[in-house]
Amino acid sequence: METEEASRGESGYVVCGSWIRRPKKVNWAIIAKAAKRRGSSSPPLLNIYSFDPITTSLSSSPLATHALNESDGDPVAISVHPGGDYFVCSTSKGGCKLFEIAGGATTGITILEKELPPLQNAGLQKCMAFSFDGSKLAVGGVDGCLRIMDWPNLSVILEEPKAHKSIRDMDFSLDSEFLATTSIDGSARIWKAEDGFPLSTLERSGEENIELCRFSKDGTKPFLFCAAQRGDVPVVNVYDISTWKKLGFKKLSRKSASTMAVSLDGKYIALGGKDGDISIAEVKTMEIYHYSKRLHLGQTIASLEFCPSERVMLTTSSEWGEMVTKLTVPKEWKGMLVAHLSLCESLSGRYMHYCFACSWHQWYLHTCSSRTQIRFGSYQWGKIKEDQRLVFLEIHPRLLKDHNRWNLDL
Repeated sequence: METEEASRGESGYVVCGSWIRRPKKVNWAIIAKAAKRRGSSSPPLLNIYSFDPITTSLSSSPLATHALNESDGDPVAISVHPGGDYFVCSTSKGGCKLFEIAGGATTGITILEKELPPLQNAGLQKCMAFSFDGSKLAVGGVDGCLRIMDWPNLSVILEEPKAHKSIRDMDFSLDSEFLATTSIDGSARIWKAEDGFPLSTLERSGEENIELCRFSKDGTKPFLFCAAQRGDVPVVNVYDISTWKKLGFKKLSRKSASTMAVSLDGKYIALGGKDGDISIAEVKTMEIYHYSKRLHLGQTIASLEFCPSERVMLTTSSEWGEMVTKLTVPKEWKGMLVAHLSLCESLSGRYMHYCFACSWHQWYLHTCSSRTQIRFGSYQWGKIKEDQRLVFLEIHPRLLKDHNRWNLDL
């Protein structure tokens, strides 16, 4: 049976939210709130709450609170570093702010504001994303400018003022090699994260607008999922990231999506609707496993994110605030499977491909230390790097053919 609970009964001026992954399977949530709503004079706030997996709820009071200055405006978007010690917040009056999370739940938590010179006066940033390995930060502006920076030294890799008309969404691939971006005009582009080189513009039909994008994250299926609109019909396009060609599309929801997410183990894909619904599909079958109708009644879901270690979803909307929802899907997070990965260079000596020798061995993704620098081996064609540390992924043979069973429309 589906269980849904709001973290608190208050309806507030919540803008967005995100999980903060901590050691020993501990998860916190950061909730950003705007300054004014219906005449309220409260300042814009960044609140960190603890999460109780037994009751599936956030704490009634925050572990830490930080008030933004009036000159900063309201928070717009948040991106949390995979290590769980830093997050970046964009503001409505332009620019982004960097924050460090110091201390712990037992000793007390403090949110410390840090300097972020490259983005201090960058203008309004619609979306932000850290790479999966935490080595890069990308931000996309409403003015269409795309920036990619190394982390933590913040050296600028790319600053492309005409990347899009206005950037709507973005996501890094599992190996942190590629960045996908979408625009309000319905286009989508692929960039090489290492140097910012534009690799491809995704194909679409004349009536189709690509709106949201997420890479597969289980290490076995190198695909890119894009939520798109074909007239009044919402679909999810599937692209092969070795060629960037569209394999087809799947209808997972009858209503338009406002936000999109893929679980950390890559098993599930979620769509948050403009009418407050959420739909969760299993990536292996591309069939709906969980559906919450009118979770945020009559409101667009502003943010949606899977909990790193539980089958729980964090959602936010301006009217109903933040909610955590227990999903009606299998509880185990035993996803990524470890195996032998055979790398061999092509005749040109510049590119590689892979073949898999398979066995069945379980590996918990969340047991990897979030504080250890890990670079994941490429699961698609790419240049071989001598300094790259590979984490090999084991795959059951039948998983390699999953995309053939999706029954995609062409």
